[in-house]
Amino acid sequence: MNITEIVYVVGVVLGLVCGDAQIAHRVTLAVLWPLGLVAFVVTLGVLLVAALVAFPLFAGALLAAGVALWAFL
Repeated sequence: MNITEIVYVVGVVLGLVCGDAQIAHRVTLAVLWPLGLVAFVVTLGVLLVAALVAFPLFAGALLAAGVALWAFL
């Protein structure tokens, strides 16, 4: 069992045990809680795209940093 599975199982157990909602709501929350990470990544992506449009110098710096990171790794 790797670390992501352990974190998922712990989150499910905490969602089931520590919730004060009805059992159906607790089960739904326990099963769907990893979607919070997906929402976080999507939000960051949208903010980065908006920053690239709003601040072109930021876009250039981000592109340069990405190329440098890709070249050195």
